[in-house]
Amino acid sequence: EMPTYWVYILTNTSRNVMYVGVTNNLENRIAQHREASRDSFTGRYNVTTLVYAEDYQYVEDAIAREKQIKGWRRSKKNELVEAANPTWADLFEVSPNKDPSLRSG
Repeated sequence: EMPTYWVYILTNTSRNVMYVGVTNNLENRIAQHREASRDSFTGRYNVTTLVYAEDYQYVEDAIAREKQIKGWRRSKKNELVEAANPTWADLFEVSPNKDPSLRSG
């Protein structure tokens, strides 16, 4: 079993802040964001809603994609999320281990 790396986008309830990250354990990473202290970016802005994720076999590919998305204008990030998740639903509520809609990378 090859490791899977995830590029993911989190937002907050008002969707005015976006966080793009990369991890090899999406479930743990989201839990960390949700328990984040107020001094961290995600804690301060309550950025805990997983709205987008794509998986990669190689960490280099995931990091390159994360950097690419981070460099985009906000409108382009919004389009990426909306293409895969039009309602901006919290994908973590539908368990990333089982939900095939997360496997878009």
